[in-house]
Amino acid sequence: MLRRGERRAALAAALSGCDRLVLLGDALELRHGPIRQALAAAEPVLRELAGALGRGAEVIVVPGNHDHRLLRGWLERRAAEPSPSPLGLQTAVDWRDHEPLAELASWLEPAEVRAAYPGVWLREDVYASHGHYGDLHTTVPLLERLGAAVMMRVGRGLDGGPSRAEDYEAVLGPMYAWIDAVAQSGGVRGRGGGELQMRAWRSIQRSGTQPGIRGAAAAVAFPAAVAVLNRAGLGPLGADVSGPELRSAALRAFSEVIDRLGVRADHVISGHTHRAGPLPGDARSEWHAGQGSALLNAGSWVYEPEFLGDSPGSSPYRPGFCAVVEDDEQPQLVNVLDPA
Repeated sequence: MLRRGERRAALAAALSGCDRLVLLGDALELRHGPIRQALAAAEPVLRELAGALGRGAEVIVVPGNHDHRLLRGWLERRAAEPSPSPLGLQTAVDWRDHEPLAELASWLEPAEVRAAYPGVWLREDVYASHGHYGDLHTTVPLLERLGAAVMMRVGRGLDGGPSRAEDYEAVLGPMYAWIDAVAQSGGVRGRGGGELQMRAWRSIQRSGTQPGIRGAAAAVAFPAAVAVLNRAGLGPLGADVSGPELRSAALRAFSEVIDRLGVRADHVISGHTHRAGPLPGDARSEWHAGQGSALLNAGSWVYEPEFLGDSPGSSPYRPGFCAVVEDDEQPQLVNVLDPA
């Protein structure tokens, strides 16, 4: 969306007077082609946003799964340390000259730039993380969920499931590295990236509504395939891939991440699933983790027609959402692209 000047102008206007901008993961699309292409597309946008923030503001970069490659140099340096300190819930990420994070930091001047992973404390009671660790726990059989399940089967020592950020990285990191390697050779668009996942979801979601023998066969075949995956130890997975179940499963999965990592916060902000919320009409009880944390999903700035449906202007997947965190008030979800 930010390739369009009017969209950048709306965001720049919203940033006026802000002390801090948090790029909560997937700010760069590093899976659809070589990293040089992604950086070239991002540079003018980030420079413009930095200009809107102005001197004295802060930008915090918290990588997600699509821009996990930003962490590569730092993770390699950590791996070479004799006894690296635990990642915990927030660890400062450093960078070296000529690494992608160094370029991002230069484009975001004059703002002060720092990076953190796997999340960042915005206040004592507000924690934010991209949310991709939830892929290990969701019951919806999407591509990264299946990849995570395979890595769990291959790995050792996680019989009780992950309990630290390092455990999640051990399972998900190799999958991200493989996707990054494919991207450098031409990209995974249509061959395993976001577009392929979208087409797979669309095909599965519509299988039960197709008329005739083909639709009936698909409606039977998909639950049978899910049953096979469960018997193979890749579950628990469910055959419901409706919009409500995508939302509910993602919230349950992220709640489990919060519990396993020991996050104790009144409010936890994520993005990842692209489904903004809670919105009017959402059941607020669903947007609370078992530990009591109120969940907020800051949505996505990717235009996804398949998710927008027949009413794109009111869809929870419409781009333009962000979370506003004041000094003392509860975090608020706003959409800066909605008509005034």
